[in-house]
Amino acid sequence: MIIKTDILIIGSGAAGLTAAIELSDRFKVAVISKNQIIDSSTWYAQGGIAAVLAKEDSTKSHIEDTLKVGDGLCNREAVEFCIENGREAISWLEDCGVVFTKNKKNSDLHLTQEGGHSFRRVVHADDATGREVSDSLAAKVLRNKNIKILENHLAVDLIIKNKKCFGAYVFNKNKEKVLTISAGAVILATGGASKAYLYTSNPDGASGDGYALAWRAGCRLENMEFNQFHPTCLFHPEAKSFLISEALRGEGAILKTLSGVPFMKKYNSKGDLSSRDIVARSIDNEMKVSGTDNVFLDISHKPPKEIKKSFPSIFKKCLEFGFDITKSPIPVVPAAHYTCGGIVTDLDGRTDISNLYAIGETSCTGLHGANRMASNSLLECIVFAKAAANDIKINFNLDRSSVPEWDNSKVIKAGENILINHNWDASRRLMWNYVGIVRSNDRLKKAKDKMKLITSEVKEFYKNYEVTSDFLELRNLVLVSELIIKSAIKRRESRGLHYNLDYPKKFKKASSTILSPG
Repeated sequence: MIIKTDILIIGSGAAGLTAAIELSDRFKVAVISKNQIIDSSTWYAQGGIAAVLAKEDSTKSHIEDTLKVGDGLCNREAVEFCIENGREAISWLEDCGVVFTKNKKNSDLHLTQEGGHSFRRVVHADDATGREVSDSLAAKVLRNKNIKILENHLAVDLIIKNKKCFGAYVFNKNKEKVLTISAGAVILATGGASKAYLYTSNPDGASGDGYALAWRAGCRLENMEFNQFHPTCLFHPEAKSFLISEALRGEGAILKTLSGVPFMKKYNSKGDLSSRDIVARSIDNEMKVSGTDNVFLDISHKPPKEIKKSFPSIFKKCLEFGFDITKSPIPVVPAAHYTCGGIVTDLDGRTDISNLYAIGETSCTGLHGANRMASNSLLECIVFAKAAANDIKINFNLDRSSVPEWDNSKVIKAGENILINHNWDASRRLMWNYVGIVRSNDRLKKAKDKMKLITSEVKEFYKNYEVTSDFLELRNLVLVSELIIKSAIKRRESRGLHYNLDYPKKFKKASSTILSPG
């Protein structure tokens, strides 16, 4: 059986839900979510959304800050487009029911400041902005009769004929069956690939599905070596890398060694407000020099009432693990957080394949360059999702060409999951140890050789056995890890988030790393 829809959106984060809302006035839209509709990286985002709202701020300043943090690799046109639409994006979210934190005195939106920003320009909902955005957009989508939500569904592969996308094969996790979905346009909004690393701030679903789907379909990928490591995740065996927002440092939190000595000033003049790449490498170096597993982030010098008011969720979560942040420092460690590269797109989200779009973290418009500036990511989701939706409205042409149904006749049911579990762990440890915050030629070569063995086992498994959700994620994760390694090897300099001990300097002229299938 073939399910037919006008638009298929793969992913239910801020980008996917924004596109669904914008398209639903004209089309029947199907949104697939790997788990529940709100189970995306958006829901976990704490900090906020960067937009120029303060009188003393300007779009020019926001643009220049973004270009500087991007370390020479930003696409200026994409940066200008995104930031110039920032105010409109915030208004649109408010119209969708998102409630942002406001100043008590004048009811203006409260703005905070994060690393790399010259002014306070981060709109937020306390310290749980992503949850507020995700819940509000999901509520609006669930009330919309033109939008069908398919939870617990995972894309297997895109359906491509003559460099044109006609839908996707989708695995129903509840029924353990592969469905065939025919669509006039497909939007990839699958988030990033931080689950490729052993330690990550992302939810379990961040396995790089969009990159893998697009690559197998024939799309180019760009700058996949730039993996952003969030400097401060809660260090505790049971915390599952709970994110400690960068906004704490924006409000005066200080990074310290285990003996209580502040250390950021010796690495950069901006100290604790340095960009994420500098902070993550600084922490990594402090840990290696001292032989410790973590450092501390201390905001306890601030008034307790102020801390609890500004960071209620973080205060509560840390308290659950025995840390009262009003009295003592927080143990933190860097963790993989954001994939700055992605599927090559234009400013309307169009990829190399007709009728296939990519938006949000899975895309690469050039907005982030070699390093994403804090709180530009949720802004990107809204702005480029609206742009893609508008392009589809203008150019939509439903082609109901025959779509082949999924063929499952030549495989058998797998009897055990040992290969999946082993290679899942082996791949993520390999990436953490060899392709992490600081890299070297020797580590990258070893990573490439070791990943070849894992890849061959995964390909063999796919040819012979029925797919499962765990295996599909592993298949995507291993492919994307291999592409990250290839990109890292191609970049023979240190720039932004990519730091290679054998190439510590950067070229005078910046250029992107492009990978092409075949």
